[in-house]
Amino acid sequence: MSGGVDSSVAALLLKQQGAAIVGAYMKNWINEDNVVGDCPWQRDIEDARAVCDRLGIEFRVVNLMRDYRERVVAYLLDGYARGLTPNPDIMCNREIKFGVFRAWAKENGFGAVATGHYAQRLEVTPGAYALHEGADPNKDQSYFLALLSQTQLADARFPIGHLAKPALRQLAREAGLPTAEKKDSQGICFIGEVKMADFLRAYVPDAPGPIVRASDGHTLGEHHGLHFYTLGQRRGIRIPSNTDHAAYVVVGKRASDRALLVAFDHPDAPGLFQREVRVHSLSWIGEPIATPRAIEGRVRYRDPRVPLEFLPERGGTARITFPTPQRGLASGQILAFYDGPRLLGGGVYA
Repeated sequence: MSGGVDSSVAALLLKQQGAAIVGAYMKNWINEDNVVGDCPWQRDIEDARAVCDRLGIEFRVVNLMRDYRERVVAYLLDGYARGLTPNPDIMCNREIKFGVFRAWAKENGFGAVATGHYAQRLEVTPGAYALHEGADPNKDQSYFLALLSQTQLADARFPIGHLAKPALRQLAREAGLPTAEKKDSQGICFIGEVKMADFLRAYVPDAPGPIVRASDGHTLGEHHGLHFYTLGQRRGIRIPSNTDHAAYVVVGKRASDRALLVAFDHPDAPGLFQREVRVHSLSWIGEPIATPRAIEGRVRYRDPRVPLEFLPERGGTARITFPTPQRGLASGQILAFYDGPRLLGGGVYA
């Protein structure tokens, strides 16, 4: 339980179904290094405890700070330091919620871990499960579960996956839950309202370099570090656009001189759109795809599913081709694979 309304209603529904449940807050981060931003872990614990009191269930706080730092924060900082664009939310789900927290739950006698994700778990054959998108297309969070395994999914429960957000808030109001009107968190997974740039500024040293126009090699300015930028980014470059052109957009990073490559934001901007990519670290919920196959993919959260051709390669990688070029596919981010609304798995852009 995060202290938000989604996990609160997940607990409410399980209680109404007669399940024997305990509410648990994962303490992953307490802003001990005074990172700029709001890290309201104490308030979130109080809210989660108040919901449990309202539901008449036990509440526990589980300290996973060391595991979170080792498995999520280290991955995040290392990725950005190497010029990648990591996804801490996806890694938090695989390594923490359904990793060390799931292990803790099983060691303490629990049979499953339920969360407030907008996703739907279906039993396709006895003991085998599929993961489908949440019923609310505006809130679907299946993308963030793209690296889960079948074993992890077997121990997962998503009680609110069939609900739309307005209906969920109405259930919270009717039950008198103290989180019914609480705003959704927009921060890093279980850290809070911390902007990524502020988080990186606190832990990754500045590494200045030139901002270079990709079309002609002209230097336009200087940046404080490539880790503050990702492919396709338009805001925060701080280079004024020519009145006759669109704004600048990031189209690449050059490690040799730490150059940030930019171009005017047009469909023909060099490097901005890609028709072919490679992915590695493939993860499958069910059977791996071993032969070329036409499926769908979500190239990033909030983007619609798009058709693609999946071509497996030796060494656990795959070549992906898109009929329609895709914008800003950044190395280190996650491509989620789908068969219609069914999530198949995911991979990491090379």
